[in-house]
Amino acid sequence: MSAEIILMITLSVILLISPYISNALKLPISMVEILLGSIAASLHLLHENEMFKILAEVGFLYLMLLAGMEVNLKALIKLDKKIIKKGLMFLFLLYFLSILSVIVFKFSIIFIAILPLISIGLMLSIQQEIGKQPWLDLAITIGVIGELLSILVLTILSGYFGYGLSKELLLNIGILFGFLFILGIGFVLFRTLLWWYPNLKHSLMPVYDKYHQDVRIAMSLFFIMIAVMMILHLDVVLGAFVVGMFLTTFFDHNHNLEHKLAPFGFGFLITIFFVHVGSSIDLKAINFSLLRDALFISFLMIILRVISSFVFFKELKLKNTILFGFSLSMPLTLLIATATLAYQNKTIDSYWYTVLVLTSVVEVAIVMISVKVINKLKFQKKDSK
Repeated sequence: MSAEIILMITLSVILLISPYISNALKLPISMVEILLGSIAASLHLLHENEMFKILAEVGFLYLMLLAGMEVNLKALIKLDKKIIKKGLMFLFLLYFLSILSVIVFKFSIIFIAILPLISIGLMLSIQQEIGKQPWLDLAITIGVIGELLSILVLTILSGYFGYGLSKELLLNIGILFGFLFILGIGFVLFRTLLWWYPNLKHSLMPVYDKYHQDVRIAMSLFFIMIAVMMILHLDVVLGAFVVGMFLTTFFDHNHNLEHKLAPFGFGFLITIFFVHVGSSIDLKAINFSLLRDALFISFLMIILRVISSFVFFKELKLKNTILFGFSLSMPLTLLIATATLAYQNKTIDSYWYTVLVLTSVVEVAIVMISVKVINKLKFQKKDSK
């Protein structure tokens, strides 16, 4: 039997059994898919293949598209200025403490970008587990700003790895901010157009349409934006995220769009991405030293967020402040993306790549379990108000 056939059968089996294992073990399905990918690779059932790699890359970008769809810019702009100021203070403190940690523990400079990474994708898993909570709504709101900042940092890093400290890097950063400026103007103009012609969005993206016009528009914008980012030599991750924001911000009347796009992603493409990540982990290379470093970085990232979260202590009190910090400590996808980028550009070696991928999985397990436990604890009465 050829290696390609074994690869297809293995991926099919993982696609099929991962939900059942996830439900049985009460673990996020992304963790299960990474673990199954690692086990399958160690048994030589998965191997590096060009089509496998391309599907994984598209899967990651599709995940960023869905992450972007959690961001409604109109709602973000209407946020209380006090909350925005404290959110920016939280992020400033997080980055400051991360830089301090890199200096104290003598980490590679790449950790300045890694330690403060924020992604809201798995925060929705917490919401499914414990229901809607005021502190979690606030964490998702601040997480959106943090994720936007993380993706900008990732985009600049991609330029640095591609050009080094040179005029080309400055040009690349200039193109990035020029792109963001033009994007901002485009958003304003499109909002004005919809204000003058409110029925236009219903014509472009009808809620009920036998030709699935909404999905066609979403996927067309997705691939067009990726092509534009490639032409501009910018990180395509930003493009995918921007398309998601655009769809949610201007076509929020179509509540079914995300439900149409998500199943194909989480049922196929995104699963392939996580399995591919798992297949890059050499289980035989995991030893005590590697586990120790992964646990240390996991706890460090959580502690930095909890300390920074105390800017919201007045609003949240002790218990909810701790929960707020923990919930923002699961940058699984962005951590893997940054680690992959750094490894491909030889900024970190295979040991630290494995540590960081393992950290992304371990951190999710620690956070998911801790949030459930802390949420059930009874602190002072005033914390529950």
